Amino acid sequence: MPTDRPYQAAPHTSHHESTNAETELARLRRDFTGHRIWRAVRTDGRLGDWVASLHDPTAGVDPTVIQPSAAELREALEAESARAPKRRTP
Repeated sequence: MPTDRPYQAAPHTSHHESTNAETELARLRRDFTGHRIWRAVRTDGRLGDWVASLHDPTAGVDPTVIQPSAAELREALEAESARAPKRRTP
């Protein structure tokens, strides 16, 4: 069946690569619950940048944080946490 897509929708990745990425994604989600975290999908169908969307204003300042690796996203989210307004207790 012909397709107008010039690329494979879901190219094969090594099991090791996908397992590491899934583990890192789970860790980021566990550690930064104020953000929704996912991997962007590139135009060629492969996984791309790591993305975090702010859902709890006490967890950060920027509404979206995008980094090329899990480690860089973790570092950026730690910086976001330090910049976040702190709740005041009465």
